[in-house]
Amino acid sequence: MSEQTSSNAVSDSAATADSTDSARGDIGRRIAQRREELGLTREEAASRAGTAPGYVQYLEEQSTAMPGTAVLIRLADALQTSVAALRGGDADLPPGVGRAARHPELVELSAEECWIRLSRHGVGRLAIDTPEGPTIVPLNYTVIDGAVMFRTASDAVPATAVGAHVAFEVDHIDEALSQGWSVLIRGFARAVTDPDAVRRLTELAYSGPWAGGERDVWVHLEPVDTSGRRITVR
Repeated sequence: MSEQTSSNAVSDSAATADSTDSARGDIGRRIAQRREELGLTREEAASRAGTAPGYVQYLEEQSTAMPGTAVLIRLADALQTSVAALRGGDADLPPGVGRAARHPELVELSAEECWIRLSRHGVGRLAIDTPEGPTIVPLNYTVIDGAVMFRTASDAVPATAVGAHVAFEVDHIDEALSQGWSVLIRGFARAVTDPDAVRRLTELAYSGPWAGGERDVWVHLEPVDTSGRRITVR
């Protein structure tokens, strides 16, 4: 399908958010995620890539979309990333494999900037003391009422955070530009046991835990100290 033809076809179609999510292919999800990370509309991304907004929509929403290398190169450049990243070729590599930028600058983030970056939900790392020693585990979190909430199982490692002072870290790395940010929260973790509160948290949660399984223990992390840093390139 050509860029112009797909633009017209997509413009004439309408789909719900659920059907769009289920229809997306891997490349489409990565394009949409990166575009949203940069705060770009489809129109802005298309303009940067020299293509039609409808074609960007087509790539993002259709699992059968198979963009050519030339289009992916333009999109990767527009989205400040790499073709390999859009294709998922670096999925099994640790973040930060690139070289440092020529003129990096480390900037402290204000508390407000930290919470803006935490957004409403995401994946962070919980640092806790366990009988086996200090442990760090990744988990899905939701920000509700100015606090970090997460779900776990009663016999899982994150459940040992209840009743303890812990640290929680979230970060984002821009591989293409060798820059990024990190936010660190220190606070006290407690279990949420009130049935109404549990029901409300479950309703407000953006997603279930990626790890799946029965994870019905809600933990409330009340921030005591919030700090963050950002690496920029001059």
